[in-house]
Amino acid sequence: MKRSLLILITLLFAATVYAQVPAQNGQRSQSLPPPLPSRQVSGIVKDSTDTTLPGAVVKLTSPHDTLSTATNADGIFIFKNVKSATFVLSVSSLGYRPQVKRLLNNDAVPRLTLDPIVLKSEAQQLKEVVINGTPSITYKVDTIEYRASDYKVRPNATLDELLKKMEGFEVGSDGSVTHQGQAITKVKLNGKDYAGGDVAQAVQNLPAEIIEKAQVVDDYGDAAAHSGIKDGDPQKILNVTTKADRSVGTTGRLIGQAGNNDRYNGNLFLQRINGNQQIGVIANFRNTVTGVQSTGLASSANGGGGGGNSNPGTTQSFAPSINYRDQLNKKIQINSSATYGFTKNNSVSESYGTNSSTVVKSSDFTNNGTSQRNSFRRGASFELDYDIDSLNYLQVQPSYSYSTSENETTSSRNASTHYKDGSYEHQVVNGTTSNKTPTTTYGALALFNHRFRKPGRNFSTQLSYNHTDSKSNGTNQSHTINYADSTFNNLQQDLFANLITIKNNTTNTFRGSMTYSEPLGGLSRLELNAQMTRNSHSTDNVTDSIQAAGTKETDLIFNYNTTETRMALNYRYNGTKVNMSLGTTLMPYHLDGTKLDNNSQSFVPTEISIFRVLPIFRFSYAWSRTQRLNIFYTGTNEEPQFQQIQPFIDNTDPNNIVVGNPKLKAGLNNQVTIQYNNYFPNSRFNISLNGNANYYTDDITTNTVTQLVPIPGSPTGSKRSIRYINYVNISGSKGLGGNYVISKQLADRRYNLNLIGRVNYGYTMAMSQGVLYHQTSWNFNERFGPRITPTDNVEFNPFFGTSLSRGFNSADGSSSKAVTNSFGLDGRFYFFKTYQVHYDASKQFINQTISPNVSNVPQSKATPLVIDAGFQKEFGARRQFTLTFDVFDLLHQNNYITQSATVTGVTNTVSSSLSRYFLVGFRLNLQKWSGRPTRNGRNLQRRGDGSFIYN
Repeated sequence: MKRSLLILITLLFAATVYAQVPAQNGQRSQSLPPPLPSRQVSGIVKDSTDTTLPGAVVKLTSPHDTLSTATNADGIFIFKNVKSATFVLSVSSLGYRPQVKRLLNNDAVPRLTLDPIVLKSEAQQLKEVVINGTPSITYKVDTIEYRASDYKVRPNATLDELLKKMEGFEVGSDGSVTHQGQAITKVKLNGKDYAGGDVAQAVQNLPAEIIEKAQVVDDYGDAAAHSGIKDGDPQKILNVTTKADRSVGTTGRLIGQAGNNDRYNGNLFLQRINGNQQIGVIANFRNTVTGVQSTGLASSANGGGGGGNSNPGTTQSFAPSINYRDQLNKKIQINSSATYGFTKNNSVSESYGTNSSTVVKSSDFTNNGTSQRNSFRRGASFELDYDIDSLNYLQVQPSYSYSTSENETTSSRNASTHYKDGSYEHQVVNGTTSNKTPTTTYGALALFNHRFRKPGRNFSTQLSYNHTDSKSNGTNQSHTINYADSTFNNLQQDLFANLITIKNNTTNTFRGSMTYSEPLGGLSRLELNAQMTRNSHSTDNVTDSIQAAGTKETDLIFNYNTTETRMALNYRYNGTKVNMSLGTTLMPYHLDGTKLDNNSQSFVPTEISIFRVLPIFRFSYAWSRTQRLNIFYTGTNEEPQFQQIQPFIDNTDPNNIVVGNPKLKAGLNNQVTIQYNNYFPNSRFNISLNGNANYYTDDITTNTVTQLVPIPGSPTGSKRSIRYINYVNISGSKGLGGNYVISKQLADRRYNLNLIGRVNYGYTMAMSQGVLYHQTSWNFNERFGPRITPTDNVEFNPFFGTSLSRGFNSADGSSSKAVTNSFGLDGRFYFFKTYQVHYDASKQFINQTISPNVSNVPQSKATPLVIDAGFQKEFGARRQFTLTFDVFDLLHQNNYITQSATVTGVTNTVSSSLSRYFLVGFRLNLQKWSGRPTRNGRNLQRRGDGSFIYN
């Protein structure tokens, strides 16, 4: 009975299930989509600290699939053409515990994005080894990555203060940034240009609190980022990524300062972040001093008085900008910015000294001048990124900019010259110039990338057009007087000249490129890169030369085109430890055009063709994520300018006559670069070495021939000099250089020891008076700059530096030597929690000699002691409001003389005497964050550059 009842229940259950499925030969219900034959599976691998793991091995197996790959530099893996939606995924990485997962997925979804896979460290505690977790610095193929959380900064600190604590970074008071001796040219935020890429705007305003990583990237452009094919020289850029919980919110910063002598500084920074959406407004309004010896420390409000040794004067500037970036949906992203600005600069210059040459025995000179420059600029850029589907990508970038500058200068030069043939010349030249130069530039770029279904096969093409229209309307009035002796009593010749120049220059640039990669195996591929750039130039320059002898009009009218082609084929191997590229580049170059001959009033054609074959070599070896060696070669063409190859004599300036050379060749710069980086996480010890070697073939240089001609009517037979300038090719110039950065952190980074050194050797071939000679130079620089924070309330940063410069000139056997010892100190004291005092001081001692001895060059010289200082008081529960007081050049000693010596002479430059002033003001910091970006209730995954992945 029980058995019969069980059978009956089983039959009823089976009938019920069968009734739910229509009799369609076993097919699915019409309400469910059919299973797909294949799908794409992607994911990201991280460690327990949320750091992505590049190079992790990922295997996918199912009854229909056996696939294997490695995560890319961002820790992301992608499998294409996966036949089964149910599979086993195994992930392993050196130093981490393997992880195996069985996953059941919807078989009707074409693109499966898996949850992040987190690997745990398998390191064990041993007596001899202590593992402290993920290293602070990670070296990748083209990226050096710093983890921001390992570097402690004060509340409300900005990005520049964070970078100063990171190994290898140097930050100037003007917002400039260098890394291991190379300048950072652009800043990105979460993988996209920020504030037009302006470095100072970004580092002086972005809060350090929101930064997760700082990445120094060798950027080869967007085309290389998508195709993986690198060509040309990269830019050194800084990409900062925000913390996940600081990626939805608003941050603002407002600075206002005013002081004596009409000095003021204002700054507005407002940023809204919501995942990939960013809306920002930045504005600066300043009136500052130029010609101030830079002490190397930014003021407390990022607007103080540092700056370098430019001409003394004042600069008033206003520079607002707006940036907007958004991901409209899973396919479309936009990134745009608009900038505006004007600058008013007034400066004075004063210098004196002596020099010599192959013709000149000695020449004593004094120079004085004034300059007033007003410049205006505006611009806009827009970028559209369109992921058409999983295989196709399109990017469009239109841009526009307009700028104009108005310059008015006065100059006075008094030179007393003794020539080696016994002649003597005393010449005084007074001049005034004015010039207005408006320039308009617009253009667009389109990039298309296609990934084939076969992994590693890729095609991309890029087209761009740029138009530049530059005009200039200027006058140059000069008064040249020659005297018979060192006095101003015996006048020999008095010449007046007035040049009126009207220029119209138009350039149209067309560029097209194509790249294709074909996989040869799991780790290697063949790459083809072809590109052509054509520049069309149209120039119409009219010069009216009004001299004592009359009026002469010179028309410089020429049109020319240049076509440069690069065709590269190379083999690339991408291994876990070894990355290598080997190949060759073909570089045809063609120039053709016509120029008006003023003598015959006819257009004369000019044409030149060049063909070169250059090797491709890049090699990278990674012992680990913290140790890497890079070696690569680059060859760069130096094309002659069209004016340099014209068979004409340009007499526009009667004292400097230019002679073209139609046989001029293109120069070639061959460069080999070696980079080695090693970071020891347990010891917090970092060493970075960089070396480069250059050799120049057919280098384009000038040959200046000075001729002494009698002054007509001179009773004493006095002469004056006329310089003939022509262009020649010279091979044999070379250079060697290198730098190192050694950093060591102690006591939980309270003591940061930094030793930086550079050495450069130059052997430069040159020509004067038709005679070939060479100049050699040696430069050694050593700098030790520890950053000491014994407690949270004390920062103490001494600085010691020494440099040695030596030079030799084979033309006359002259030599020079200069030794400079520099000392500096900056720091801050915090007391009563909300009070701060900061200071910055610097001084140099210079010892230099010139052989043969120059009488007015002192054996030793000390520069003034320049001290900046300030005081701050913070208010509010989060210390968001701060009162500031800053004083610059406290001892009023910046009115000093800077002296530079070379093998040809010495120049003394008088610095500013307007450098002492103070600023009183406030700083307001506001932040409000609301968490991590989400979509459909799930946290968004991120790429290695910080951008969020919208599923």
